[in-house]
Amino acid sequence: METLEKPKKQFRNYDQGDITAAVREHYRKMRQRQTVDYVENMKRKYLTYDKPLSLWEAMLKLDALIDVSDPDLNLPNVQHLAQSAEAMRADGRPDWMQLVGLTHDLGKVLYLWGSDADGTSQAEQWGLVGDVFVVGARLPDSCVYPEFNALNPDMTDPRYNTETGRYQPGCGLDALTLAWGHDEYLYQVLQHHPENRIPEAGMVMVRYHSFYPWHTGGSYARLTSPHDAQYRDWVMDFNRYDLYTKSPRIYDLNELKDYYLPIAEKYLGSGPIYW
Repeated sequence: METLEKPKKQFRNYDQGDITAAVREHYRKMRQRQTVDYVENMKRKYLTYDKPLSLWEAMLKLDALIDVSDPDLNLPNVQHLAQSAEAMRADGRPDWMQLVGLTHDLGKVLYLWGSDADGTSQAEQWGLVGDVFVVGARLPDSCVYPEFNALNPDMTDPRYNTETGRYQPGCGLDALTLAWGHDEYLYQVLQHHPENRIPEAGMVMVRYHSFYPWHTGGSYARLTSPHDAQYRDWVMDFNRYDLYTKSPRIYDLNELKDYYLPIAEKYLGSGPIYW
């Protein structure tokens, strides 16, 4: 698997000089503004499934977006997708997993019709990118910059500020509401897509790959179910390619298209996806 020439412990370093202020401000806004009400409003506003866009068109749109929350990579997001997929391809991983590597961030196309006001635009990304957390339950210290947790209005609401909050203990990940972002957006779009044939493991990778407080931080144990152990195994397998393949390498998308487009058509069909 192709990686940057640096130790793994140097990835996700949130105290790196020039990036610190911008990334900290991103997470301050995200922690302060991502509440139960906000997430429910975003689902109503954006899960409309009325914007046809092919997978490859969506890929090309991410050539204009740099993820402001990422301390490891300052390239257009589409390059991260190519790096992830190509590392899986080199390792001989299943074709559906290569496709997930290539598409797992495609929910960020939301910036095309998003807005600054709700953090889903190119300029304001706090409702689009970054590590997600459960809304409607106490925010754990495993969140990036946990000092911002107290800024969240839900943390003064007795319905939401306990360890389990509005959820039943052991309810499982699929019963939780996470902070709004590209993961949940893409997951819901693919769930709605009638030609979607991506296996369950791939859909779990899409939905939970940014849920670092759970899969890496070990939080939310009282809310998870035994089935979620399998989810975590799948997500951590995926995480090796999502995180540790980031590098300065630039891929020509036209050179990749002949290989990946038939795989995309196998699992998603040849027509547009409705966003």
